[in-house]
Order: sequence, then structure tokens, then C-alpha cells
Amino acid sequence: MAISATDPQPASADTAPPLVARAAAELVGTAALVAVVVGSGIQATELTQDVGLQLLANCLATVFGLGVLITLLGPVSGAHFNPAVTLAEWWTARRSGGSGVTLRETAVYIPAQIAGAIAGAVLADAMFGEPLVKWSTHDRSDGRLLLGEVVATAGLILLIFGLARTDRLRFAPVAVASYIGAAYWFTSSTSFANPAVTVGRAFTDTFAGIAPASVSGFIGAQLAGAVVGLALVAVIFMNGKTDSGLPAA
Repeated sequence: MAISATDPQPASADTAPPLVARAAAELVGTAALVAVVVGSGIQATELTQDVGLQLLANCLATVFGLGVLITLLGPVSGAHFNPAVTLAEWWTARRSGGSGVTLRETAVYIPAQIAGAIAGAVLADAMFGEPLVKWSTHDRSDGRLLLGEVVATAGLILLIFGLARTDRLRFAPVAVASYIGAAYWFTSSTSFANPAVTVGRAFTDTFAGIAPASVSGFIGAQLAGAVVGLALVAVIFMNGKTDSGLPAA
């Protein structure tokens, strides 16, 4: 699962919030996202034994929570909450010479996202009386699940950078949350689409968990999906202009 940005990066260093504020936003936002995912999963399994209803409850909580977090923290850090998004933005800026996170900012964002994801899983476990840290036993190493992660992450990157290139990032809170909600159901992996969230979910042996042995495969698939997503952006928006004639981001 993954999140995006209402404004991937402020226009200039003079108007951008301090890096410490942006890092804090990424840490808190990712922690809150994982707490929503894990906490709603625990709550769902306590309320019903129907797996379909459990997934629906988990999905709806994630959609609403993600939309709120992007709206709230997007103006501060861009609300990436996702190393795949951060790396894709850095790579795009590096290749095009446009605005975007620098290598230094990327090196700050990603550890903040991972630390936040772990903290969010621990917080959710604490709220529901689960062991604070218990490695998940939910194996997710099947090849079809890895394919699902490639598809989920590619679609997420295509959506985010497609919105940027068509000057429609104002729709990101609704669009990204809606995409993640749909991907819960149309991908075999239920759309983690986020390396930091994947790491965090290994720390909880609950509905949303992932076994540590499955983490590297998921992260590899997510990074591959990010590459595919960027390639799709380059092909679909290859003219370098939006449909309204604006320069591509």
C-alpha cells in the first residue's frame, strides 16, 4: 500500500518547510498509516470471523485514513509515506533537472518512513493488547503475490506521476486513497505497494502482518513495480506536455 503527495515538493528551498519538519511529517504520517492498517485489521478479526468482511473493514479504514493523512501532511512533506514514491521522485528530478526531493532529502525521508512504520505497528499492537513486537507468521512468498505487488506499485506510481504531469495533484488525496482501496481487491497481495509499510507489518503477528522471510521478496517486487510505473509514465506522457499544454512535471 502506498501513499502519495498533494504537492510532492514545495516550489523552492525558500518556501519549503525545514527538513526536520518534513522528516517528522513523513515519520508521523507513515506511523499513522500503519497504525490504521494494523489496528483496523485487529479490530476486524475481533468483530467477525468472515474473512471477506475483515478485508472490507481493513480496506475502508485504510482508504479513509490515507485520504486524511495526505490532505493533512501533503503541504508539509508531500505526504510520500513510501520509499518507492520518494525514490521515484528523486530519480525523476535527477533525470529531468526539475524540482523534487534531493539525494540528501531522500536519505532523510526513507529512514523516517521506515521508523514510522515500525512505530505504527507497535502502537497498534499496544492499543489492542497484543505483544508490542511479535514477528508475523503470515507467509506471503507465493509468486502470484509478488506479481500483485509489482502491479499495485506500478499503478500507484503511474497514478501519482500522471497526476503531476497533468497538473492534477490537487486530486491526490481522493485519487490515491481510491486506488489503494481498489487495489486491496484487484491484486492478489491486497496491495502493500510500500517498502516501509511492508517492514512495519512484519512486526505484528496479526491480520495485516507479513512474515519477515517474505519481506525482501515484497520489497523487491515493489521496487520493480516502481520502475515499471515510471516507464509507463514516460511512454504515456512522452510528449512532455499535459493535455492542457502545461509543461510536464
